[in-house]
Amino acid sequence: MLKELKPAILITIVLTIITGIAYPLAITGIAQTVFHKQANGSLIEKDGKVIGSEMIGQNFTKPEYFHPRPSANMYDAANSGGSNLGPTNPALADRLKKDAAQFRRDNPDYTGPIPADAITASGSGLDPEISPANAAAQTARVAKARDASVDTIRNLVAANTEGRQFGLLGEARVNVLRLNLALDRTYPLKH
Repeated sequence: MLKELKPAILITIVLTIITGIAYPLAITGIAQTVFHKQANGSLIEKDGKVIGSEMIGQNFTKPEYFHPRPSANMYDAANSGGSNLGPTNPALADRLKKDAAQFRRDNPDYTGPIPADAITASGSGLDPEISPANAAAQTARVAKARDASVDTIRNLVAANTEGRQFGLLGEARVNVLRLNLALDRTYPLKH
């Protein structure tokens, strides 16, 4: 019986060393070398202090900032996920109506159709980006709050808009945190 158990025990030890120690160390080493910023959370610093991540949405509610997509989990990175409300659920319809009304109150100068991502939460609830249409819909409010022209704010949005990845994957997008930091640099708030 020991003869049959010895190979099983040895293979378990060898595979544990390979898959539990060597492989994770190799992948961590490669990630730290080749993708250092991403491997460490794509953190953004301001004045030497970490203020967020490029990959996790944050809640901006003041009129002088661009607002992110709604979040089903209050932007809690430890609790990501959607609301799981289906398209026929009345609670979803009520939330969308409430969010649409709030969007209109926040952006009274915008009269066009509300961009879908301005009132719908993402699957993770933590999307750091909004569509260029959503950013454009908020431009007048931000310009007014910053005492800047709408055209200059539009130009700032355009400068912070990323195209499709590799020219074909995904959609154009605007990282809200980076855009708001660019706003603070370009049009600092007067206290």
